[in-house]
This record gives sequence, C-alpha cells and structure tokens, in this order.
Amino acid sequence: MSCDQTESLLKKIIRKIGQECAAQGQTLSETLVAFMVKAVVLDPRSYFNVDRILTKKDVQNLIQLCVTRLLDTTNPSLSTIKMQVYFDMNYANRAELLSEQHRVLEGKLAPVVRDITDSRPRVQAEMESVYQKIVSYVLLSSGLGSPTDIEVVREVTAALQSVFPQTEMITFILLSKKDKEQQLKNLAMLVTGIRLYNKECGKGGSSIDDLPSILNEAIPSATQTVDEGLNTCHRLAHQYTALLESMQEDQHRYTQLSSFKLKEALFNVRQYEAFLCILLSDAITSAQEVEKMNVEFAATMEQLKNTVQNKVSIDTKEVFPLFVALSNLWSSFQDEILLLSFLTNMTNNLQQFSEIQSQLFPEEVLTSLLEGVTVKSDEERIRETMGTRVNVSDFKNQEWLFPETTDDFDQLLIQYHGFCAHAIGVKGLTLPGNPAIGILKHKERYYVFSSKEAAYSFAQDPDKFIQLNAEKAKEHAELIQLLELCHQFEYLAPYAQARNADKCLMKPTTKCDSSTQTDTHILPPTIVTSYEWNEWELRRKAIKLANLRRKLTHAMQTDLSHMRRENSTQVYLPKDVSTQTKRDNSSNVPRPQVFLEGLRGGSSPTTHMVKVDLTRAVDET
Repeated sequence: MSCDQTESLLKKIIRKIGQECAAQGQTLSETLVAFMVKAVVLDPRSYFNVDRILTKKDVQNLIQLCVTRLLDTTNPSLSTIKMQVYFDMNYANRAELLSEQHRVLEGKLAPVVRDITDSRPRVQAEMESVYQKIVSYVLLSSGLGSPTDIEVVREVTAALQSVFPQTEMITFILLSKKDKEQQLKNLAMLVTGIRLYNKECGKGGSSIDDLPSILNEAIPSATQTVDEGLNTCHRLAHQYTALLESMQEDQHRYTQLSSFKLKEALFNVRQYEAFLCILLSDAITSAQEVEKMNVEFAATMEQLKNTVQNKVSIDTKEVFPLFVALSNLWSSFQDEILLLSFLTNMTNNLQQFSEIQSQLFPEEVLTSLLEGVTVKSDEERIRETMGTRVNVSDFKNQEWLFPETTDDFDQLLIQYHGFCAHAIGVKGLTLPGNPAIGILKHKERYYVFSSKEAAYSFAQDPDKFIQLNAEKAKEHAELIQLLELCHQFEYLAPYAQARNADKCLMKPTTKCDSSTQTDTHILPPTIVTSYEWNEWELRRKAIKLANLRRKLTHAMQTDLSHMRRENSTQVYLPKDVSTQTKRDNSSNVPRPQVFLEGLRGGSSPTTHMVKVDLTRAVDET
C-alpha cells in the first residue's frame, strides 16, 4: 500500500471513530483520536499485524477498540492522553505567546494604519479627519482606555497635540508610507508616556489601570494555586507508589485493587505534576520580570519628574526618550498580564484531567488501603541514597559521571524525565532518580537510578532495560510523552518480525545532529562600487561625462521646497589660458610688371603683339 493510500485510510479511520464517539455524546478532536489509534496499534495486547494490508475486519476491530477506550470515562490513561493532547495544542512559551499576541494586535491595527498612510487630504476638513484617525490609532495601540470614552479621547488628543500639532500634518502627508508608519509608532509611544506621567502627577489617566499593583497581587495568587496543585500531586504520587510497592511485596493483600489501574493513576499524577512544574516555572519567571520592571519604571518616572520640575519649556531630546521608556515598560506590564491570564487558564483547564483521581481512589479509600504502609516522599527516597554511589572500578566498559568530575553536571539532559531507568521497565514505577549515585552515559544518553542496586543491574545490560522501558511504554501509551520517548517511537516495524525477534514494535532510528558552515567571504570585502564589467556601459558613462563638461548647472527653489533641504552644485570654473608661438618675420620679393602691346589689333589684318617685361631683378630690390 502506497503512502497516499495509507494516509487516506488513516484519515477515514479517524473520521469514523470521531463520528461514532460523537453519536455517543463525546466530541473529540482529531489529534486525540489519532493519538489513540497510535496507542491501540502500539499495544501488544491488540495483536495488530502492521506488515500487511489491513482487512475490513482489522479496520473494524481497530475502530471498535479505539471507540471503547475513548468512551471509557473511568480510564486514567485516557485522562492522561487527553491532558497531553490539550497541553501540546494550547501551551506556548513566553516568546511564542508574546510574538503571537503582537502579531494579532498589528493585524487589528493594520486597517487603521492603512487608512492613515494611504490618505491624501487636500482640504482642511480632510486634514482634521486624518488627525482624528491618528488619535484613534494612538489610543488603540496603547490599550489605555476605550475609544468610546469621550474623556479618554480628549486626554489622548491633548497629549498628541503637545507633540504633534495639526499644523505638522502637511509635513506628515509628504512622508513615504514607511516613514508614516514609523512616526505613528513613535507618536503612540510618546502619547502613552505622557499619559502615564500625567497619571502619576494626578492630572489625568483615570481610565488607566494600575497594572503593577494588579500584577503584584495576582502573581502570588496564581503561584499559590499551582503550588497547591503540586502538593496534591506529590501526595498522591507518593501514596500510589507506596501502594504499588506494597502490592509487589505481598500480592495477596490487595485482592480487590487493580495494579494496572493504580499504575495508570500514578502516570496521570506524574504527568499533571510535570505540566504544573512548567507553569510554575513560567509564573516564577513572570514574578522576576515584574519585580525588575517595577524598579525600572519607578526610576524612569523619578528621572522624568526631576527633568520636568514645572519648567515652561523643555528640550525634547531630554524628555522624549523618557516618555518612550515609560511606554515600553508599560507594554511589558501588559504582556505580563497576558501571560498571567494564560497561565491561570492553563492551570484551571488542566485540573479537569486529574479529577478522575478522586473518583477512582477517594481519600477515605486511600487512607484505609495505606494502613500499615510506609509512605516515602521523593525527597526522602533521595536522602536515603545520598551516601551511596557507584564504584567506577566495577565497570570497565561503562562511563559514569559525578558532580565533582563533570562540568555542567546539573545541565545534563537526563533520560526518562529524571526517573529511575531501572524501575520503569521492571516495576512499572516512576521513582525519582538520584544523580549523586552516578549518571550512566550509554550511547550518548544519560540515565539516573533510585538506588545503587538498580544502577548495577541496569549497567550490566543497558540495552535490555531500555527495551523493557519501550515495551512498558507500548502498554501505557501515555508514557511516551511522560518519559520523553518520542525518539524511540518514530517508525512502525513489522509486528510479526518484532514478535519473533523479540524487538520493539517501534524501531528506533539512529540519528546524529550535525551542522556545517562556510564563510561567504574569508577576507574583508573590497567591493568597488564604481566597477563596471560592461564596456558599453563604460562608453555611455564616458560620453555622459564628456557631455557634462559642456553643460551649465542651474538651480531653482519653489515655495514647497525652499525650507526642506540644502542643495549644492559644482561646475567647472573658467580659467585664463595662453600659448606662445615663434617670432613673426617677413620678406619682400619683386613685383611682376609685364606689358603686352598690339592686342587691340591695327590696320593690318594680322595682329602683332609685343611683350615687354619691366620686372626688376631680385637683387635690385
């Protein structure tokens, strides 16, 4: 079956599953359905043979299994997968979220900017209309007040007129489109800074919210909410782990308790904990940024007050940068408000995926099950193993890393999200790994362990336990993302071959990150801008230069241009040139004097001419 046919079949299966779930009252996203299809195919208990074309019966079985799992509301694994899909589709880091927000804001302001920059007013009424549009743009871009509030519009207009009176509209109209857009941004920042300063002085700004105070109250509240959720996760994870360890020691003690369900609940709690840690880290970063911005805002405002000091006239070079700085800081406060709102919504929406814990294992049930069971926290487990470490001499072909012998020890990328690499595949537990025991480096990847015994057992045959962990992830598909195993589940291998060879259904692909760079210009550039390779272009320039030498340069100014810029021209000035030749000389020669007689004829029929030469000799002259 070709790739196009496989993709078409997969889309039909996903669409069919979505329709059947919708008929049962469950509306699910295609992403969630596609993930569930992958989970069912990966699960060895499904016995899907992927090395041949699926028959209609195989397709029906796949659809039925997916629908059954998707409609099982008592399944912790489904809640975990839903949580992972939701987080992947909705979460964005600070840079991505702010970039998207700024892009959306620019898109909303684009029609207003286009209307201003493309306008060509000719009469006074049209000038005033464009000016009002500039006021609207400044107000909308700052986000300080509503455009329908007359008091706010008057305040913005007054602030704008102080830095951009209507008499400068003629100059503004003559600017290019790009220069107009840049001036609009500058005006928006200046007006925002002026309004913030007036609010500080008690001369306006009633519609401007006190964002620093709001953030100082909201961030601790949001952080506390995340902390409470994390404490609940930690408590449940510790209790579930203690129960599972007790069940493995005495399998007949909890006959009515399903270890499979308990493990799925443990994975659900661990995934919820991981996501809350990400949100808590973002909240802490926001708190640090707000604290730093509060100091900068107060210092800038104080500097602005000292600069103004009730002066009648102030140099714009002194105050304008301060107004712009206030505007930028306030924009950062607005960004933090957006980030805090996003983190709060993410925290509240993630909580619904952990509600299954209270349904499956109520607190009173857990209390009764934990009687006589010692519950250890992650910190206690790590403290118990702080005094033990791997003896490097016991391993000849393995590389172990320790804090005192490794640079940037805390920055190493630990596999399996920092959980013990041995306990996952052997016990099906997510026990915290202790790096102090020693970090095993195997095939450029790093592994930690919960005890010295686990480290020794894993180091004897790392590939075997890595295989066991992959098989465990196929049984519990939510572990693929929780343990960050996506690199091992990229391509499907034939299932028959996998069963016979005792290999994973998903064949890992060996990859290597590499990069190369070639310098464009090794030596400093020596580009001659006047160089021309075309001889006809050189001829054209030569003719032009020769022609210019016989030209005169004229300059003129008009009423619209005489105050805009200085013009200068250069001409070849005339100069006096003289030359000297040889001396003048002359000579005289005899003047010829020749006379002819008898040309008129006479009485005789024959003419007799007489020639008389009276020219003097040369030596006589």
